[in-house]
This record gives sequence, C-alpha cells and structure tokens, in this order.
Amino acid sequence: MASKKEALARRANRVRRSLKAVANGRPRLSVHRSSKNIYVQVIDDVAGKTLAAASTLDADLRSSLKTGADTAAAAAVGKLIAERAVKAGVKEVVFDRGAFLYHGRVKALAEAAREGGLNF
Repeated sequence: MASKKEALARRANRVRRSLKAVANGRPRLSVHRSSKNIYVQVIDDVAGKTLAAASTLDADLRSSLKTGADTAAAAAVGKLIAERAVKAGVKEVVFDRGAFLYHGRVKALAEAAREGGLNF
C-alpha cells in the first residue's frame, strides 16, 4: 500500500505527463494548494524558467485578504497571476492542477485567471 504522499506524487506526475503531450511549447500554469495558502507559477518547461508567480503570501494581497485559504483568496491570486503573465508576454498556457481536483479553490483560481486574460 502506497503512502498518501506517494499517491499524490503519482497523480501529479500522471497529470503533468498528459499536459506535456498537449502543451506544444506553451508555458504551464502550475497550482499548489496548502491548508493555509495557494501558490501559482507560470513555468516555461523548455527553458526551465519561471516567468511569473503569485501567492496569497504576496505583500499587496496579504493585507487585503481575510485568509489565504478560501475561494476569494484564490480568485485574487488568479487575477494577479493573469496580470503578471500578460505583463511577461504570456497569453496562452496549459493549466497544471497537479494532484489537486479541479474544484473549490483550484477552480476559482482558474476562472479568475481566464477572466484576467489567460487562455487555457
């Protein structure tokens, strides 16, 4: 029986393997969700560089949020990453939810990033 950590890693690798097959050189919008915060990065896998990043720990967001662990915080991070990615010249991305289900905070972040101008 695999541990919970191994099962999460296996699920994340399965999602990333399928994403890389359809990416066609587009950067990856990678999401990580913890119990207290949410983090997102736009990653160029070809060059191995992070093009833009945002989280609920950013100083400008932290003061305006009640908590970093709700859908409102995730939506704020989604809008912020969309602004930063567009400023970096990225419009098209592939959404990498990792081992997390597309539900709740992850879904709120994705929808806010779409509204902010990212296409995926």
